[in-house]
Amino acid sequence: MAAICTQKDVERIRTLLGAEKVTFEKDHHRLKITNKEEKRILVLEIYPEVDLGKSRGALIVVYTGNTHLQLHNCTGYVVSEELGEVTFVAEASDKLSGLVVERGASCSLYASINRELISSDFTTLGVEVMLSGVAMSLAEEILENKKSGEPGD
Repeated sequence: MAAICTQKDVERIRTLLGAEKVTFEKDHHRLKITNKEEKRILVLEIYPEVDLGKSRGALIVVYTGNTHLQLHNCTGYVVSEELGEVTFVAEASDKLSGLVVERGASCSLYASINRELISSDFTTLGVEVMLSGVAMSLAEEILENKKSGEPGD
């Protein structure tokens, strides 16, 4: 799975999301994404490594006009040029969580999803469950690469 701490990674994410402003503030990268047509602004902060209680890990934070989301212990990300989004992924035993940030300055959070859901037959699932499975299935390849030790992304 791709590391999220290099300048190259941040530049790749900036380019895909069309961030109008990127700054580095002592321990994190801050990207501002604006959708003028829909009057939305989203701020994405990427902390490559911070204290998260008794351990250290990556932290992804999203701020919007009425939202504050955090994804702790982020283990990687996957970029979808076709969808215009970046999915940040965190794994904990057999559970996955994902924070999806879109080029249009919107985001979605999927938390504590059973890992086997992403390789399920989505046609057998209810719509309310299918959406999270489809969204997180983008991360399936990088999760498998991480498991096998191959480079991801």
